[in-house]
Amino acid sequence: MWSLIVLSVLSGFGVSVLVTWLMLRLAPRLGLLDKPGVRKVHSVPTPMGGGVGIWLGVLLPLAGAQLAVALVQHGMISIDWVPGALRPHLEGIAWRAPQLWAILLGGTVLVTLGLLDDLHNLRWQPRLLVQLLVACGVVAGGVRGSAFLSMAGLGGGLTVLWIVVMTNSFNFLDNMDGLSGGIALIVSVMFAVIMLIGGPQPHWFVAAFLLILAGSLAGFLVFNWPPAKIFMGDAGSNLISMWLGCLVVVGTFYEYDRNSRHVILAPLCVLAVPLYDFCSVVLIRLLQGRSPFHADKSHFSHRLVELGLSRHRAVLTIHLVTLTTGIGGLLLYQVSGWGGACLILLMVACLLAVIAILETAGRRKSARLEREQSDS
Repeated sequence: MWSLIVLSVLSGFGVSVLVTWLMLRLAPRLGLLDKPGVRKVHSVPTPMGGGVGIWLGVLLPLAGAQLAVALVQHGMISIDWVPGALRPHLEGIAWRAPQLWAILLGGTVLVTLGLLDDLHNLRWQPRLLVQLLVACGVVAGGVRGSAFLSMAGLGGGLTVLWIVVMTNSFNFLDNMDGLSGGIALIVSVMFAVIMLIGGPQPHWFVAAFLLILAGSLAGFLVFNWPPAKIFMGDAGSNLISMWLGCLVVVGTFYEYDRNSRHVILAPLCVLAVPLYDFCSVVLIRLLQGRSPFHADKSHFSHRLVELGLSRHRAVLTIHLVTLTTGIGGLLLYQVSGWGGACLILLMVACLLAVIAILETAGRRKSARLEREQSDS
């Protein structure tokens, strides 16, 4: 098992480092530059396109693995070359192929859309429409969460809504060096651990995808850790959030016995920070009478900076909160029944409530100081 884990991570890491390094040099020539602005925290033009490295860091290893499985099944490669731990799963990998390619193709569409948005700053309406169409296509490809509901149509509709929300959540978070990529790395690792040890048996399809994604994100973070040399852009933030949304569905919503159905709450814990930022930002903008898609500095990270934290410490704080809530998701697989699950959810909710209280106090203090300065 460990050899497969290491191989998955290193394959994604190696491809991502190489492609991101190439994009660092190609992006300025292609016009992929993020220039400083009022709502941005960087002070010099920075190349974008790091999302291409993340995309290919996952796509190429998975495509190679699928090709290898096909060659083994057709007798062109001896099964003796396949690691023993993986041999019982070959049939399942082939059966999952339509889901895999639906997820990969959907991600490819969003990478293309993100690159166009990075170049031409598209309006939010066509972007949302394409995200909706991609989510519907992925669901049609077999990525569907039943959540133990008997109505297949309802499960499909909820899955489309989930994927669209997730696609925008990491895009909202991508506002400081190392923030979105670091959170996605933590989320990927936590879900991979859950897939390997949380259930009655390892779920290698989802775990391998997550581990390759984690390696690819780590390769990108080599160049994105503060001070960032390159940004992932919308091409990367939309991609990783859509992929994570799909993998959560594929990995979580399968049939357990009646005493373990509380594990469907695990995504709410592991993804608590992206969902908290998304919901709180949308609420703040609506209360101020603005569009939910109007870019500003009302995000979780910006609110921590208003409390007095440096940008670097704000990023590390959010990473630690993500790790804490992710551990809560892992604990859901160690408790039996809804009683223990509700206690874990309560713990996560209390953590986010404390953060919300501190943030509100900080924003009120900043607003009061601004009024006093304007009056004087």
